[in-house]
Amino acid sequence: MSVADSVGSEQSPGPGADEAAVIWSEGYLSYKWAHTHPMNPVRLALTVSLAQSLGVFDDVDPIPPLELDDDALKVVHTADYINAVRAVGSGTASLSGPLLERLFGLGDADNPIFDGMHEASRLLVGGTVAAAQAIASGSVRRAVNIGGGMHHAMPARAAGFCVYNDCSVAIKWLLANGFDRIAYIDIDAHHGDGVQLEFIDDPRVMTVSLHQHPATLWPGTGWSTEVGDGAAAGASVNLPLMPGVTDRLWLRSFHSVVPSMMEAFKPQILISQCGADSHRADPLTDLSLTVDGQRAAIYAMRDLADRYCDGRWLTVGGGGYGVINVVPRIWTHLIAATLGRSVDPSTLIGDEWLDGARTIAAQVHSDYSRPPETTMSDGGDVNYVAWDGDTGQVPPEGITEKAQAQTDRSILATRRAVFPLHGLDPEDPRD
Repeated sequence: MSVADSVGSEQSPGPGADEAAVIWSEGYLSYKWAHTHPMNPVRLALTVSLAQSLGVFDDVDPIPPLELDDDALKVVHTADYINAVRAVGSGTASLSGPLLERLFGLGDADNPIFDGMHEASRLLVGGTVAAAQAIASGSVRRAVNIGGGMHHAMPARAAGFCVYNDCSVAIKWLLANGFDRIAYIDIDAHHGDGVQLEFIDDPRVMTVSLHQHPATLWPGTGWSTEVGDGAAAGASVNLPLMPGVTDRLWLRSFHSVVPSMMEAFKPQILISQCGADSHRADPLTDLSLTVDGQRAAIYAMRDLADRYCDGRWLTVGGGGYGVINVVPRIWTHLIAATLGRSVDPSTLIGDEWLDGARTIAAQVHSDYSRPPETTMSDGGDVNYVAWDGDTGQVPPEGITEKAQAQTDRSILATRRAVFPLHGLDPEDPRD
């Protein structure tokens, strides 16, 4: 059995910091739900301050998000929905609470109404569209917007803490501006349902989602048999994984499917939704990745962008509810990877940042604020055993036969569902 190192080339020949962009605004912190809501924007502020403390932002001038009008949102969202979001956020809604929930998903426990809801949500979209425009213009080849990744938002409904779908709006902008092969890879623990639905019948967009199995986690979609409709059959790729999957099995799964799909599709640009809720300490999900595993996935996607997209790589945030001890570390690695400034996992986090994070942790709802870790690593093992087509393969030390068998069944189910649609043999590990 061969053992593969999933990190890839951390100093790959792609663009450096002078050819990459960070999209950022303090206005992102206004995307704030109820006090006890798991998606707390403090995770964004802590990410930026951690990246600054480690020198990742040295000599980098962040680009502000675009100020979009309603027409920019209407490429995905309906006018009635946009008007409803604006009305509830300004206190001028004429509909009752139950009717708003039923019609638009606004005001329920997941998506409570907050002041300035429309403006705050629109700003996140402006960030991802700004990243898309920067790459399309040729001024940069990589761009990151940690405020983005709102992949659950539907055309006329808020869902899963997401109001407007920045990923879909940015993809629509790219399609309207010269791109006709766009790949979207989603590594959030939750299925990237809103983006998949938006492009379910569009062969120009390939959506790939690795997520916790839909039988065990909301939104209950993302089965391996969801492959796209009509001319886009094979352009939706879903790899559902059972609870408890660890770095080595998750990476085994990723590398058994995703590179083959990129080779078959040959995208011009790669968009990566890098939700951090696959981490073992996330309070809302059941996967068991470490910071090291998610860092390895980030670099694997960057390598794919370098290999197939001439380095064009747009990265966004997403889920992640370990707001103190998890998200800042993972997304600092994400920013560093985008800028070509790798942060060694053994790097110690400075006392000043740790003291500030501990103070914030004492103020944040206790379910989501475990104390900060002191290094940029969890000591995770990212050396995965490559899938060789043999579902009876003896697992390596530290992995149970049951866990590997479950993972391999998911791998094979996905390969059997989509590989033949691209002329590939699902049983051949070389594909």
